[in-house]
Amino acid sequence: MTALETNDSNLALRDLIAQKITETSEQRITFVEYMEWVLYHPQYGYYSTDQIKIGAEGDFVTSPHLGADFSELLAEQFAEMWQILQHPKPFTLVEMGAGQGLIVQDVLRYLHRHHFECFEALRYVIVEKSSALVAEQQQRLAKLSQSWGNLSWQTLEELSSESVVGCCFSNELVDAFPVHQLVIEAGQLREVYVTLDQDGNFTEVIGELSTPKLESYFDWVGVKLPSEIYPNGYRTEVNLAALDWIGAIATHLDRGYLLTIDYGYPASRYYSPARAQGTLQCYYQHAHHSNPYIHIGRQDLTAHVDFTALERQGELSGLQTAGFTQQGLFLMALGLGDRLSALSNPTSDLSLQATLQRRESLHSLMNPMGLGNFGVLIQSKGLSEEERGRSLRGLRMPSM
Repeated sequence: MTALETNDSNLALRDLIAQKITETSEQRITFVEYMEWVLYHPQYGYYSTDQIKIGAEGDFVTSPHLGADFSELLAEQFAEMWQILQHPKPFTLVEMGAGQGLIVQDVLRYLHRHHFECFEALRYVIVEKSSALVAEQQQRLAKLSQSWGNLSWQTLEELSSESVVGCCFSNELVDAFPVHQLVIEAGQLREVYVTLDQDGNFTEVIGELSTPKLESYFDWVGVKLPSEIYPNGYRTEVNLAALDWIGAIATHLDRGYLLTIDYGYPASRYYSPARAQGTLQCYYQHAHHSNPYIHIGRQDLTAHVDFTALERQGELSGLQTAGFTQQGLFLMALGLGDRLSALSNPTSDLSLQATLQRRESLHSLMNPMGLGNFGVLIQSKGLSEEERGRSLRGLRMPSM
């Protein structure tokens, strides 16, 4: 796509959203509607175009881009889940939001080499909302899907109710769900809306809450907001779409686990009075900023995940919390430390440069100031008392 075509798409999406605003009786839309359109409009949204967005040449890098180690350590956890579930066949992995398809090929390759019986029982389903990413995944995985008939692409709606015995999982998915933006004004909880100024540019106005779910949300997650400890102008987000997502997964999961990896916090930390400007971030060409009204349809918008809400919605939907940890600890418990130690072996086949690059990648996966601080939430459903009593390796404290 040329720069001119990119700009044309940007203007087309901008004009479409502006038209949506002018068609409303109050000349405004909620921020959650705006975020939905700029990310997921089927023709012009960020995740709907065929621009390079992820990886070294894109706007951001995820853990799988740092090499196969992240996916291979996930595969170790999946193999243990298969054992705890008493070797079901099929054992279904449902990857939601598979990006460029890096995890699936690394997981399958590793299970084939190291846990072949688990691999033989495997069925792998990719759930992907973006048609552009589906096309990229299918192109990347074309040979694999032709030679191995147990890989498919489906929507959550296409999965049969209570049909999954295995693990549903995601990596950096929930942070991209559209969020409501809220602000405290004169001690009251108010919502951020998007409108047009006199020059036709997007601008914000503050109004009443668009749904009563926002008013009850904070009591539900155990946070007293608003209150005297929160300053006037305090700004934050609520991700109601994540609650619907948890409920939908619980409907399709019969026996097994839900594994969610993302950046975020428990509610008590997420809604800290010190986090007065919220967590919304925009990513464009490996730089981040806080203006969602530029680079329309050409930048990623994310907000941190409230893991308390995921846990509580899971409990309402029939899931039980197996544990919550940080990515660095999770991967160390699954053997990341052993991989680092092995790089010190002078008989390694890797060149010095390759060894240093891989060591840097492994350190990045557990860096407490970066990817290592991502949250890892594991929930379960349908397990027997004995199965629930078996702790998952990734949730155990790693030996130092």
